[in-house]
Amino acid sequence: MTHRPAVFAIPGDIETLTGGYIYERRLLLGLRKAGHNMAHLQLGDSFPDPSPADRAQAIDALTAVKPERALILDGLVYGSIDPAGLARVTAPIVAMIHHPLARETGLNSERQEHLYRTERANLRLAQQVLVPSGHTASILTTDYGVEPGRITIAPPGTDRPSGRPAPIDPPLILSVGIQHPRKGHDILLRALARIHDTPWQAVIVGSAHDPAHAKDLAQIAKDLGLSDRVTLAGRVPGETLAAYYRQASIFALATRYEGYGIVFDEALSCGLPIISCRTGAVPDTVPDTAGLLVPPDDHTALANALHTLLHDGPMRQRMAQAAAEAGRLLPGWDDTARIASGVLNKLTR
Repeated sequence: MTHRPAVFAIPGDIETLTGGYIYERRLLLGLRKAGHNMAHLQLGDSFPDPSPADRAQAIDALTAVKPERALILDGLVYGSIDPAGLARVTAPIVAMIHHPLARETGLNSERQEHLYRTERANLRLAQQVLVPSGHTASILTTDYGVEPGRITIAPPGTDRPSGRPAPIDPPLILSVGIQHPRKGHDILLRALARIHDTPWQAVIVGSAHDPAHAKDLAQIAKDLGLSDRVTLAGRVPGETLAAYYRQASIFALATRYEGYGIVFDEALSCGLPIISCRTGAVPDTVPDTAGLLVPPDDHTALANALHTLLHDGPMRQRMAQAAAEAGRLLPGWDDTARIASGVLNKLTR
């Protein structure tokens, strides 16, 4: 079978450790492994708020892609590139939307409306749309007018964990997510402060994606008297993160919104019970038997859930077993690439 060659246009450094970049890096490699001639086109790192130079460079680069190739275009570009410029692209476009930019946390109404209008207009120019979850697909059909027949769900793959669980004492609460307001680490810190009398230790892994917010988190931890029990680890090597997963007893992420959340799959595959928030795609990703979900922005409810799991060993063990069982059923990255390959091969010129 002849596989459609393609260009994957991604702004910024593809080695960035966020769920979206991890997904796209693994998808690029997976499509190459599946037999596609895949080129990586790096766009400017100022997206989704591009400088004039990065915006112009992106239009020039995208319009230069030959029509015999497909163009997979990362969602960070969709809310910030001129639809008139994107309309000049002759290659068939596949939009890669993890979650719409207009759904980001902390936007003012003017910025939100601009992103929504631009994303909606640009999505009309995509022949096909790849999304990681049914939740994102539903948003695009309901709010953005994308026909269901143009959308394909390609769930992220999961690497099987290396080594056996080796939980430490006091129990380790692990949180993984960039230091950005959407991830809700501030809520987690306030929840941990409410259960200060319970034995636990916590590690928050994730790069300082928003430096000002990262500084605020460090100050919150200090003000709450948590500096000796909470480690804001920042970005860590893969082997260090794997060790944290083995040592943890609970995975907790107080996210305000997720279009999918690869870290939940990682926690399931490691057999960790999950405490998170009932928002976005989280309820579809975390099985009821493997986790406790609370309303977002509610540190009291989050503290109660943490207290329950820390004090109820049998419940924690049942949830750990359910998590491990769910983790064994998760797709691999070859499955993600196979789905995306089918999308590329059915494109028309």
